[in-house]
Amino acid sequence: MIEVRHLTRYYGSFAALEDVSFEIREGEIIGLLGLNGAGKSTTLKILAGLITPSEGEVKFEGHDVTENPEAVRSRIGYLPESPPLYKDMTVSAFLTHIGRLKGMSAADVQRRLPSVIELAQLQGREDQIIDTLSHGYRKRVGIAQAVLHDPRLVILDEPISGLDPRQIVGMREVIRGLADKRGVIVSSHILSEISQTCDRILVIDGGRLVAQGTEAELAERAGGGERRIQITVKGDEARFVEWLAAHPAVEAAKPLLATHPGTAVAHVELKERDGRA
Repeated sequence: MIEVRHLTRYYGSFAALEDVSFEIREGEIIGLLGLNGAGKSTTLKILAGLITPSEGEVKFEGHDVTENPEAVRSRIGYLPESPPLYKDMTVSAFLTHIGRLKGMSAADVQRRLPSVIELAQLQGREDQIIDTLSHGYRKRVGIAQAVLHDPRLVILDEPISGLDPRQIVGMREVIRGLADKRGVIVSSHILSEISQTCDRILVIDGGRLVAQGTEAELAERAGGGERRIQITVKGDEARFVEWLAAHPAVEAAKPLLATHPGTAVAHVELKERDGRA
């Protein structure tokens, strides 16, 4: 369905992506996992045809994304991390407006609306003003606009970020429903958020793809000696990360975006012990 080969993207002299290659197949949900700033959003924007790579190529069903972006963009649905919503409109009015902006006829929009509302689990919210919806339902509206034109590939940038546990369960169901006859790629900085949803996981770090495979394959490659863990506690982030970094067993500690108020989350790399991980 989509082939990414040797993707590289520079911002000035800074390499946001370096030599990234992978594939997405029809009916497959891919998880793009990495810390904030690892290159996830840059990768997704290139796939969506919103920015061009400095080097490498992206082919979608045989079409080069950079050479024919308009033709490819019509087959792709994209949800940015903060979806632009017209909050003073109702859900159905907003989706109708977006459909027309995408070049759909009024009849096609009305034909697609019921199935899209069901797919995004927005039943009963069609006539509700978007500004009155919870954060989780606003994310669902964003997904609905992304799939309104029935795209072949759906790109979701941090769709679970900021959701509470119950909303996360609902969002996982929505994402699974998207994969029927489509390819889906979902980004996140937290493994647990995507491991229960995705068929394969791509791990990106510092703009490079450092690992890819199923969750079981990645665990097997770690050989039981995984030295990278994620820790969540209640309390002050700065003090928490400072304490971790000073611990004799810790090689490095980086803060992650916490999904719940009053908590601190850190990515921790442990030191090797006695020559072993």
